[in-house]
Amino acid sequence: MRAEERLKARRKAKIRRLLENRRTRKLALGGMLGLSGAGGAFSAPAPLRPAKRFYDDPVKEAVAQTMLERLAGRGWDLPNLDHERVDFFVDHFTNDPEGRDRLETFLIRAGRYLPMITAKLAERDMPNDLIFLALIESGFDPTAHSEANASGIWQFLAPTGRSLGLRVDAEVDERNHPERATDAALEYLQYLYGRFGSWYVAAAAYNAGEGRIARVMREVTGSEKATGDEDYYRIWSRLPQETRDYVPLMIAAARIAKDPKSYGYDHLVPDEPLAVEEVEIQAGMTLAQVAEESNADVQQLRMLNPHLKKGRVPSDSSYWVKVPLGFGHTLTSSAHVMVQ
Repeated sequence: MRAEERLKARRKAKIRRLLENRRTRKLALGGMLGLSGAGGAFSAPAPLRPAKRFYDDPVKEAVAQTMLERLAGRGWDLPNLDHERVDFFVDHFTNDPEGRDRLETFLIRAGRYLPMITAKLAERDMPNDLIFLALIESGFDPTAHSEANASGIWQFLAPTGRSLGLRVDAEVDERNHPERATDAALEYLQYLYGRFGSWYVAAAAYNAGEGRIARVMREVTGSEKATGDEDYYRIWSRLPQETRDYVPLMIAAARIAKDPKSYGYDHLVPDEPLAVEEVEIQAGMTLAQVAEESNADVQQLRMLNPHLKKGRVPSDSSYWVKVPLGFGHTLTSSAHVMVQ
């Protein structure tokens, strides 16, 4: 085995150990709603009862419709398997006021990140319906933080994030960087699918740890390689409670998003996608300085760059900072901008 192959093998083994040891995390939809097996997930939950908005502007209405279509996808590219827990969650999000408000909040917020996530899924030829995994993990909140210290849209623990190539330290936490965290999550999900041969089982492994899922698969089915997504329900009774609800939550949310009129969700207008550009800024520059030199709003810069934990570019290197689209050109003559 060549040195490069040995290095890759060691890295994969390290990732497996880290993810096998990940502590139980609370899901956004399960934890925030206090459903069975989860409770009190995040320190800063999104507000309930979002405004039900309509656009008079036909251009914005068209953008909103495009976001709904991105969320729904073209039919199903994950199996839409029936199960009593899927029915339970569909009913919960349809008829329980708190459950309905929470899912509405998440579906509205989804519009900010859908173009980015769906594009990355398409680049890897992965199912578009995996966007609902991000929905149940965090509600598409890049600042979401769980009791177990998992963070970001994809809810990585710090060691896991580092093992997948993300920078996680006192100055930068790329678990909160939507694009970079998405790349890491999709890389790992692809690996899990390759190991288990099922997106349902891969999702379970993402939640519970691949070692545990491999062991249960071998004990119940005789092989860790699934013969189909139905194997998830073959091992269902042997899974932790949160993992039992993981795929049903994902499928329930997908059913509603794909047929919003049937469930009374067709009034929702997703947020517009974030329109940003990136500028490479020299080490140590604060977002307040970037705002002053670009004429951007500093609070908006902080919202766009939640991964910059101290509100500045890290002290040890330059870094690409997100600014609102159209503001980057005002920084090009700044002494703080790195020349390409």
